[in-house]
Amino acid sequence: MHNFSLKIKHIGLFVLFGLPLLAMAETPEEKGLAIAIEADKRDTGWQDQTASLEMVLRNRHGQESKRIIRTKTLEVDGDGDKALSIFDSPRDIKGTAFLSYTHALVPDEQWLYLPALKRVKRISSNNKSGPFMGSEFSYEDLSSQEVEKYSYKYLRTEEIDGREAFVIERKPAYKYSGYTRLITWLDTEMYQPLKIEFYDRKKALLKTLTYSGYQQYEGQFWRPTNMSVVNHLTKKSTDLHWKDYRFRTGLTDRDFDRNSLKRAR
Repeated sequence: MHNFSLKIKHIGLFVLFGLPLLAMAETPEEKGLAIAIEADKRDTGWQDQTASLEMVLRNRHGQESKRIIRTKTLEVDGDGDKALSIFDSPRDIKGTAFLSYTHALVPDEQWLYLPALKRVKRISSNNKSGPFMGSEFSYEDLSSQEVEKYSYKYLRTEEIDGREAFVIERKPAYKYSGYTRLITWLDTEMYQPLKIEFYDRKKALLKTLTYSGYQQYEGQFWRPTNMSVVNHLTKKSTDLHWKDYRFRTGLTDRDFDRNSLKRAR
């Protein structure tokens, strides 16, 4: 599981002829892309990240169930991130592990290890709109958001929860995406998302994800403490409470190979 930030990879020049890309942008599409590139520039160089979180699942009647998860993420130069999530509780899913390789132009690769079956299950590349482990997050949501995966359009700048935000429309280029568009409120200071609205294949508002409690690490990287997604169709919700963020811990590709799923403890 990633931190679900608007993690966008560097795709070219941030500055052209000495002028910031954002200042040069003219059309709404150019400005949207320029903002996305700036967001990437500010969140590049963390190398690797570990964190732990509590996932709270809530049904339409308000009944809750909780899961404890550890995450590891590796920044990959020139491609999408690699991420490993390990479930520590409850007991019936302890040891379940999820591995994801995000790519920019080709389908992501994702695997789920089910300890009860002692089996690794590959998630189909054209069926990532399904729910992840009973939550309101889909498998598609767990990928780092590579810039080539979307087209962009700047809509407006407005205040949300007392903070100024760029409002950007993103349309997935991936033909099997479960979404037709995502509307993102991106903080103009942190260049991190405050809210994302997800529209389904029928172009209806499916769910809303909000972020809060941002803290800065290593003097550069902003990460949320809380994330909450509400499914407007099912009335279910999922909250994520993050803690213990650590960066540059020395993780390598070997920590994210297929065998790492079975080694996960």
